[in-house]
Amino acid sequence: QVQLVESGGGLVQPGGSLRLSCAASGSIFSLYTMGWYRQVPGKQRELVATITSGGSTNYADSVKGRFTISRDNAENTVYLQMNSLKPEDTAVYYCNGRQIVGGRNYWGQGTQVTVSS
Repeated sequence: QVQLVESGGGLVQPGGSLRLSCAASGSIFSLYTMGWYRQVPGKQRELVATITSGGSTNYADSVKGRFTISRDNAENTVYLQMNSLKPEDTAVYYCNGRQIVGGRNYWGQGTQVTVSS
C-alpha cells in the first residue's frame, strides 16, 4: 500500500498563491491515479483535481483556470499549484491515491489552506 504525506498549506491573502505537495512512498507510484480533494467542516469531501499516471488531468469547475495538478513520477510526488485563491478555497486539502487496478483509495492526513485578509 502507499503512504501519502502532504505539505505546503498555510494562510494566504485572497488573490495569492500556494503550492501543495504530496510525497508518496511504499508502493509503485505509477500504479496510482493521484488526486487532491478538499473538505470544510459540515460538508462532504469534494474533488479538486486528478491526474493519471500518463498525465491526463481533470478539474472541478470551481478551480479550472486557477489550479494546476502535476506529478513527478521519478520523485513520487504530486503537486497542486493554486493561484488566484479565494476565501471559498479555504479547506483542509487531502492527497488521494487510487489504485489503477482494483480501485482501492489511500489518503494523506490533510493540510489546512486558509485564504483570508
